[in-house]
Amino acid sequence: MLPTDSALVLFSGGQDSTTCLAWALHHYKRVETIGFDYGQRHAVELTVRPKVLEKLRAHKPEWNARLGEDHMIDLGLISEISQTAMTHDIAIETQANGLPNTFVPGRNLLFMTVAATVAYRRGLTVLVGGMCETDFSGYPDCRDDTMKALQVALNLGMDQRFKLETPLMWRDKRQTWELANDLGGQGLVDLIRAETHTCYLGERGALHDWGYGCGTCPACSLRARGYRQYIGAEIPS
Repeated sequence: MLPTDSALVLFSGGQDSTTCLAWALHHYKRVETIGFDYGQRHAVELTVRPKVLEKLRAHKPEWNARLGEDHMIDLGLISEISQTAMTHDIAIETQANGLPNTFVPGRNLLFMTVAATVAYRRGLTVLVGGMCETDFSGYPDCRDDTMKALQVALNLGMDQRFKLETPLMWRDKRQTWELANDLGGQGLVDLIRAETHTCYLGERGALHDWGYGCGTCPACSLRARGYRQYIGAEIPS
């Protein structure tokens, strides 16, 4: 157990957030989860969330004892004020500023702010998110500096001492699969592979060796490459 004993995990139903939830359940005595419906194109992730939570509870008795309430927040305003490939049916491409149009401006900033508001009310002291700047698409709101600055702003604005934890910040996708194995063995790896959802296009047809997805969007490419590195398989060129 870490010195602070309560955490709120940003849990989407994807690989990264599920791994972060397992990490939190390993480290904290009391853990709650929060998810956001923001009009995402891959809304199927919201459909798989309950089953992933159920399977995590069943995976380890101590996790079941520590896992508390799940909070679902409607943030549909994000899709109303943004025009991105994550919120609208448009092709994924690189923008003039060098960022992919899957970047949703302000999304993680808003997610953390709302999570801090819920944590304030629930008496939770740690906010856990799956932000990462090792294997990522260049999103500025996933950077370590952003999270550190946000922690300062939230604590000043709410007169609290929240701690923002990002267990995956310096891990690539291979290391994320390895972390899952360290936390919950092959059973957790299999759970993440078969139950979680990461694909930006919401494709959930065929189950690949690395999980469900279109296989070509940036999220699928990172997940598949990381899994094949994890199992030592040859990576297609």
